[in-house]
Amino acid sequence: MKTNSRCKVSGGPSRRSFFRIGGVGSAALTSGIFGEPFFALSARAASLPHGPFPKDAVIIDANENPLGPCSVAREAIAEITANSGRYQYWLTEDLTKQFATQEGLKSEYVRTFPGSGEPLHFTVLAFTSAARSYVTADPGYEAGMHAAKIAGARVVKTPLTPTFAHDVKAMLAAAPDAGLFYVCTPNNPTGTLTPHSDIEYLLEHKPKGAIVLVDEAYIHFSDGTTVLDLVKADKDVIVLRTFSKIYGMAGLRCGLAIGRPDLLEKISGFSGWNSLPVTAVAAAITSLGDASLVPERKKLNAAVRADTFTFLDRSGYSYTPSASNCFMLDTKRPTKEIIEAMAARNVFIGRAWPVWPTHVRITVGTKAEMEKFQAAFREVMQAKPARIATPSSRNLWANLDGIRVPRKGSADV
Repeated sequence: MKTNSRCKVSGGPSRRSFFRIGGVGSAALTSGIFGEPFFALSARAASLPHGPFPKDAVIIDANENPLGPCSVAREAIAEITANSGRYQYWLTEDLTKQFATQEGLKSEYVRTFPGSGEPLHFTVLAFTSAARSYVTADPGYEAGMHAAKIAGARVVKTPLTPTFAHDVKAMLAAAPDAGLFYVCTPNNPTGTLTPHSDIEYLLEHKPKGAIVLVDEAYIHFSDGTTVLDLVKADKDVIVLRTFSKIYGMAGLRCGLAIGRPDLLEKISGFSGWNSLPVTAVAAAITSLGDASLVPERKKLNAAVRADTFTFLDRSGYSYTPSASNCFMLDTKRPTKEIIEAMAARNVFIGRAWPVWPTHVRITVGTKAEMEKFQAAFREVMQAKPARIATPSSRNLWANLDGIRVPRKGSADV
């Protein structure tokens, strides 16, 4: 990947907004950002000691892409590493312009972040408060709820529709005081889509001053319609994108927030301005330039997902009709014993959501990984519940890199 000597930085917040970080913003920065790594580590604590996974483990618990960065992205990382002692701010500007051009947006409508977790948290902090509620689906991705609690906002959770979409009418009815409606489509953890028309309805009927935050982290796995057109129409919407999922860059950290400049400016009051790792930006730029990457990985994921669903259908188990790289599987048993029994067989599956106590999230891995999942799951489910072999019980608290993670049943949960 070629670099140049430009040093102009654009798209960052003003000096005034940078120094506006205070109050709830400071609380967010000191409390940490809860993202998929935290939730995955919390769930793993019951079945895995702190440290690396065992050899040949099947790791399908955190919606990671087992393929990792594509070949051209790896080449770009290798090329830029020797020069990574330099900040190279201009690369972030190049990424912003490249994405904006590809999507038909103005550059000022796009801001880069290290993943999509930060803009999710900062958007919630900017638009919710003790007087403005945070509204989400249940089950839905949990990160925004943690940010809402930091903001002192009421958290409103509404069930999904019978087709597993966000119930936008229920969301509106439940929170006339809403400051932010969070819609993840495809949804994490169900992998199901919410129609574009429903998001339009939400925008048309939301309270004045509220915004709709649409998380499109998994959009590339599906045939779903993006809502970037609503950004172009200057609606009260912010869209999140990440390179963590189909692009396989979860450990590199690169993401985007897309919205009207005035909405992005409010986020900047909490985030300030930070340059991204040059390796992540180089990988993102080259990944966007690889026209075959998304369709090839989408096709591969769909094939493995379909094969897994065929196995579950044949075995008589129900699951959500996912269009993504994860789905919820109904084990018809308490999920804790299933998760631990699968871990004992070196297969690490995802976590449960309280509203669905017998469901567990499964990430779609490689064909070989899902074949091992099928074999282990068949063995676990054929065993009598009382005789399922599980790892020995551990302490109520698991220390994960200095983070004290509450276990189920603790008074801290």
